[in-house]
Amino acid sequence: MNKNKEELQALVDKATSGDKEALEALVKSVQDIVFNLSLRMLGTFADAEDAAQDILLKMITHLSSFRGDSAFTTWVFRIAVNHLKNYKKHMFAHRPLSFDYYGEDIENGKIQDLPDLTQNVEKDILAEELKMSCTNVMLQCLDTDSRCIFILGTMFQVDSRMAGDILDITPETYRQRLSRIRRKMADFLGQYCGEYGGGRCRCKDRVNYAIQSRRINPRRLDYTAAEEIPLKTLCEVKNAMEDIDGLSQVFSFCKLYGSPERTRHLIQEFLDSTQLSVVRNS
Repeated sequence: MNKNKEELQALVDKATSGDKEALEALVKSVQDIVFNLSLRMLGTFADAEDAAQDILLKMITHLSSFRGDSAFTTWVFRIAVNHLKNYKKHMFAHRPLSFDYYGEDIENGKIQDLPDLTQNVEKDILAEELKMSCTNVMLQCLDTDSRCIFILGTMFQVDSRMAGDILDITPETYRQRLSRIRRKMADFLGQYCGEYGGGRCRCKDRVNYAIQSRRINPRRLDYTAAEEIPLKTLCEVKNAMEDIDGLSQVFSFCKLYGSPERTRHLIQEFLDSTQLSVVRNS
């Protein structure tokens, strides 16, 4: 995960020459990045798993097209971003959210007088699951381009030069748009969210409402069951960081998770069953 640019380039050279171990190392070096980007762009673990598999397979089969004009991680980010911006199979593709809708639900959702739906799962655990799910789904209130800018700048803390290269915009445009989007997100949290701002919404009070609305499932706790990885680990894949507008602490919900076992297993099956000539000749 923490390989530098030169080490990654060496792995690319070996992988495109038919070295299976090098190819596996490349996949492992970026699979968590790809999954986390997919999770934030699409909103749910299930959709992120499917998209991450697609992206990693696309990376593998197009590896011979990597020319080293940019860092390998930048190349992977670009593949992932282009795939996710056009991804139409996820839950929110045809049911887009808005900040108005989210605010209305917080203000007027009927959270009182509901039965206990926790199924003997501790309420504190369900509240944490709801908090992580809610703040992630909240990203769906942004349009696709704004969501991508916010995720790259806030979660991965990608510097403006690299982000501009990935998104095909100037570094100045990226910085300006990121600042506006982060402020918009922070204002919404400050108005409504009692966990990260001054609002009255408390996750623990809305657990049963969230279960009834199928926003969380006591029998499938994606966020609280996932392996959390330190931000520093993912930051090591890039060469630079920059503090853009001092709102980093506001967005502490942007946690990072290890790739689900199902994704790792399916990718490994692909590597074990496919001739490396596919990589060299694609």
